[in-house]
Amino acid sequence: MDINEYSNKNVHVMAVSGRLDSNTSKQFEDVICERMQEQPALVVDLEHVDYISSAGLRVLLKAAKIAKSNSHNLALGGLKPQVQEVFDISGFTSIFSIHPSSKAACDALQ
Repeated sequence: MDINEYSNKNVHVMAVSGRLDSNTSKQFEDVICERMQEQPALVVDLEHVDYISSAGLRVLLKAAKIAKSNSHNLALGGLKPQVQEVFDISGFTSIFSIHPSSKAACDALQ
């Protein structure tokens, strides 16, 4: 898993690639939890994530809780069909603001 970070206007973007699973979730958790505390608006670009396990979902849920407790905004963008299906089956679609692309997610948070 790789994480590239950049800003799109007033929104911080974390572009994740690879797999979000039990092997990579700790690294992802360390970064996203720190950013969620610092950044008032964060987009997680999942366009290049091919697989997400329950460990990856748990990290995103933790980030959402941090965002809520700090009155920050979190959005997801660019989910591939197989990742979107995991969100749908797990019920996470109703928890997160999900957009077709990271640009659309950034636009929604501005």
